[in-house]
Amino acid sequence: MAKNTKKSSSSSSSSGMWGLNKISFWIIVAVTILYAVALILAACGVSSVAVSALQGIAAAAMIVIVSILAWRYVRPKQAVWKVLYFVCLLIVIAGIIVPLVVQ
Repeated sequence: MAKNTKKSSSSSSSSGMWGLNKISFWIIVAVTILYAVALILAACGVSSVAVSALQGIAAAAMIVIVSILAWRYVRPKQAVWKVLYFVCLLIVIAGIIVPLVVQ
């Protein structure tokens, strides 16, 4: 009889590596800490520039993860999808940076 020694690919490939799921979880934890610090600073009346900067950093960290997932979706598609991806990404980045600079 032939034994079935094949392991599940999800358990063997992600056991010791920093997969996207694990990175996503820790980014959410870090973003939660940044937002909590920004909330405390805002409640204490600290400069709104510091609060906005912390919130911008938190948003940027989440956008990085989402953009990686979006690129995995867009990569095999036609060029128009890739152009749309980059245009949207540039607008999102500008939406984070411009308000920080204008203040």
